[in-house]
Amino acid sequence: MPMQDRLRLLFLANATILITHQIDAAYWHEWELFLIPGGNQINLLLNIPIIGLVMYSHSRVVANLKTGLPYYKLLACLGLLTVGIHAFFFFQGSESFIQPMSIALMLATFILSIWQLVALRRLANLP
Repeated sequence: MPMQDRLRLLFLANATILITHQIDAAYWHEWELFLIPGGNQINLLLNIPIIGLVMYSHSRVVANLKTGLPYYKLLACLGLLTVGIHAFFFFQGSESFIQPMSIALMLATFILSIWQLVALRRLANLP
């Protein structure tokens, strides 16, 4: 499979996992973890631009990988940021996101985000 197709598939996989995490976040009342006033209503409003950005980024990566690279990097960094934030709360003793599927989503996000960046580095080293 050509490297550009691999990059697009990695992006799609990571975006899918991150959006699924947002669904899981509603179950866990993530707004309480982040002390966001307004509860689920504000949480939903905050997710509109985040999910919109992920979907727009996907369209840019699919349309032209070369000009979509900043969006590709953005998603990988968003994934690592998500994992980092949740790891912080986990090590602080939070009991949120402890179900096996929640942990699997975080692990998948970490792996896919790192894989995206490694694949991008390989692309840069191609002749």
